[in-house]
This record gives sequence, structure tokens and C-alpha cells, in this order.
Amino acid sequence: MILDTLRATIYTLLQIIITPPYALITLFCFPLSPHHRYKVTYGWTRLMLFLLKVICGLHYRVIGAENIPDQPSIVLSKHQSAWETLALQQIFPPQVWVLKKELLRIPFFGWGLAMTNPIAIDRSSGKAALQQIVEQGRERLEQNFWIVIFPEGTRISPGKTGKYHIGGAWLATHTGALVVPVAHNAGEFWGKNSFVKYPGKITVSIGKPIDPTGMEPGELNERVKAWIEAEVSRISCFGKKRYDGQFVSIPNEPLKDTEK
Repeated sequence: MILDTLRATIYTLLQIIITPPYALITLFCFPLSPHHRYKVTYGWTRLMLFLLKVICGLHYRVIGAENIPDQPSIVLSKHQSAWETLALQQIFPPQVWVLKKELLRIPFFGWGLAMTNPIAIDRSSGKAALQQIVEQGRERLEQNFWIVIFPEGTRISPGKTGKYHIGGAWLATHTGALVVPVAHNAGEFWGKNSFVKYPGKITVSIGKPIDPTGMEPGELNERVKAWIEAEVSRISCFGKKRYDGQFVSIPNEPLKDTEK
């Protein structure tokens, strides 16, 4: 535990040192196109994942990488940790996020986030937020960006299920874009509001794309929820010994604990 805390402290200090100047660099990229700005901000993400690996010993593997479509789609992902906000950018093509507008007000971090062309909504605005998601979501898809949404809206501790909000399903049924469900167990290594990042190998599972044609938003939302929650339960190592590893892309197969 002491060693894990020390590793997390070193990681956090480096993050604090690196983020402000990197955010200032991204501000100078404002005149560039959204895709070019994304390439710049993505550099920070790659660096943070690298530091997590070499300092904290936190690796990951992907199951179902072959399920990623070759066209801009909507990713609906489980949200347990801050980790997936980094990793999904490395796993999927250039993307924008549907997020609460308050995040853009965070000094440095929010400035860089604003450069990624997100869909920043007021979650209390109800139907107006849904309309904004559809209008701006359609624009981003036409610009060849993927869209990432956390249906639960906030980080949920392992073993628990939050309310799946309908925004992502609403966007899919109104645009016809494919939905890609994503499950993972990141919260078991880097929990909600946890300072410590435990070493080990996070499992990310990508489901088969869902065509929303002919489906109602509620029906699609329930289908996504059922797959994600069942898959999270299947890949969970909660209560088991964590194990170290490295990133690999493997077929969807029964999981076995391994140690290195």
C-alpha cells in the first residue's frame, strides 16, 4: 500500500507539472481544424497513459477490438474511473465527448478539453439537452468524429449500476449511427475519488455494433445496459488477486487470470 501510494504521488506530481504548459500549448492551436487540434490534445492523453504504465504499473488489454466499425459511431461506455477517459481515446478513432459544461471551467484541464470540440450540455435542461446532443452530434459525425457518452453520467463504483440516461440512445436512433457498447473493470484498479492507482491489467471489452434502425430510444438503451452490465460482471476481478500484464488485442473468449 505504501509503495502504491508513493507511485500515485509521483504520477500526480508529474501530471500537475505537465498539464498547465500543455494546456497553454493547446490554446495556441485554436485556429487549427478540429481534427488537428485533437491530434495535439491527444498527445497529453498518450503521455498520461504512458506514465500510468511505467510509474503505477497499470496496463490494459482489449477484448473485441475486431468489433470496432470502420465508420464514425457512438460509443456508450461504463464509467467507473478517470482511467477510461484517457484510454478510450487510444482505443477508438478521433472522438468528441458529450459532457457537462461545468467541466470546461476547470483551469488548464477544461481549456484543453474545450479544444477537442466537445458537446457540452446543461444536464438540467431536459429536452433542450437532447436536442443539442442530436444537432451537434450529427454535425460531429459528419465531420468524421466518433462520439463517446457515459450513459450513467457519473462514475459508478464496481458492483453497482447507475441509471442509464437516454441521451446516447436518443442520438443513435435520430442519426442512424451504430452504437458500440464498452465494458471494463477500471474501477477495481483506480476507483472513484481514489488517489491510489493499483498495479495490474484492466480489461476493456468491446461489444458488437448495434444498428439502431427501427428501435425506440428506450429499447436501445435497455439493450446497451443489459450487455454492458452482464459483461462487466463477466470480466470483473473484484475480490480476486490483481495481475500485471500488457496491452494486447485478443478475440472475445473466456477470461482466465494470468500472472507475470
